[in-house]
Amino acid sequence: MRHASWAIALAVALAGGSTVASAEVVSVATDSFELKTELTIAAPLDTVWATLGAPQTWWDKDHTYSGDSANLYLDRQATGCLCERLPGKGSVEHARIVFSQPPRVLRLVGGLGPLQREAVTATLTFTLEPDGDGTRATLEYVVGGYMRGGGETLAPAVDQVLVHQLDLMKAAAEATAARPAE
Repeated sequence: MRHASWAIALAVALAGGSTVASAEVVSVATDSFELKTELTIAAPLDTVWATLGAPQTWWDKDHTYSGDSANLYLDRQATGCLCERLPGKGSVEHARIVFSQPPRVLRLVGGLGPLQREAVTATLTFTLEPDGDGTRATLEYVVGGYMRGGGETLAPAVDQVLVHQLDLMKAAAEATAARPAE
């Protein structure tokens, strides 16, 4: 994983590159943090659910191990994973699905990015709700355990990267919804 990309995403988000309606580091301590991000996507619930299930179409390639988002895949059933194929027959499990309630809730367990090397338990929950003609998306990430950099150091950077990823998912879902029906 490219560590510099976390810093770049942080700088972009701080410069105003995000379209997220609400992003928050809910709590932070040396050994834990909780993040919450909410936004409205101008696309129907089923379109957003389908987009969420295709990270290869929206996940930033700079936040992959292979450098290519096309290597990502998500199996949206319990025991499935958000995984990535690596050159030379390798692979990475970014997170494992522990709860799936289509098209409303997807919950994964796994330390993303630099957290994968740490002794943490991390739970990422996507909740989707109809909101007028669109969809309200909420992302929550709760992390606890031993973090060599400390939660205070890691939480802001992780928050900014997840905000960026949610912005990319929003853009992909809205682009899909805007396409004329075939």
